[in-house]
Amino acid sequence: MERTGAKNSEALVGVSSWCVCSIGMMLFNKLAVKSFPCECVLVGFQMAFTCLVMIVFCWRSIHIGSMRDVLRWSMVAPFFTGMLLTSMLALKNAPMSLVITFRSLSPLAGLVIESFYPQPLKIDKWMLLAIGVMMMGTFAYMSVLPMAAMTGIGWVLLNNVFAVGDRLLQRLMLAKDQQPVDISKTGVTLLNNLEGMLPLLVCAYWSGEFAEVPAALAAMNLHGWLWVIASCLVGVGISYTGIWAQSMITATSFLVLINANKFFIILFEVFFMRSKTLMPIQIAGAVVTILGGVLYGKARERLDMQEAEAKPLLGAKAV
Repeated sequence: MERTGAKNSEALVGVSSWCVCSIGMMLFNKLAVKSFPCECVLVGFQMAFTCLVMIVFCWRSIHIGSMRDVLRWSMVAPFFTGMLLTSMLALKNAPMSLVITFRSLSPLAGLVIESFYPQPLKIDKWMLLAIGVMMMGTFAYMSVLPMAAMTGIGWVLLNNVFAVGDRLLQRLMLAKDQQPVDISKTGVTLLNNLEGMLPLLVCAYWSGEFAEVPAALAAMNLHGWLWVIASCLVGVGISYTGIWAQSMITATSFLVLINANKFFIILFEVFFMRSKTLMPIQIAGAVVTILGGVLYGKARERLDMQEAEAKPLLGAKAV
């Protein structure tokens, strides 16, 4: 019981830390990309800064077991880079609340794919009900969106694809009960950002961003630099805490968590940044989506407790 309690406490700290970094990343990216509208280069700054922090401050904790582990983890890099870049493009071309609410569809894909893992994800009717509630909230939010607000929907959908792939692969290679790689969390963080910069450079060249950088830098003011620096700092936190949290909870639970913690960001956008006005049905849809996430968390906790209670009984029968 003590071991289970310690494990739950670590999961709570890890997940809470990721939630804080996630909220900060979404807000700072929204502000940074307005000041420095070169998405690929901006994400490249964040990745390079994370690599520098890992090498300078976390070198002793970096462990990489073998080249085979590196090659296996390399499958994650394109999804990780794609998730970061499409998130930036989605935030630039679509309302933040649209990006947040539409992600409620991603756990359904995670739920299906995780059922084929070496240790399949167990589900019950309450978990399915929770995902259904989240989808209802999403459709309620989307029902009154004007066509002008849908211009960035393509980037939002693509971001969902990369996010689901990233979380599923990370879960498979981080969880001890699946097919883990022999790489430390700081090592994985370094590889994610180091390998992720390669496809990012290709995207920057292909989109012609390198030619836009001098003018973008010349137009930067003090506030713009502060937002860019803040996004780099929070980028370090979200890179590490995302891996930390993913090693302890399922990919589907992580995707649900991504949706649930964004409620605060919707409130911030509407009531503090005042960059978006929502109709009552949209606010209700966002609230329903978040409540669905809370319901899923409770259902997942209940199922985990039942499994934990059943294990001693199974052991006793075997004896």
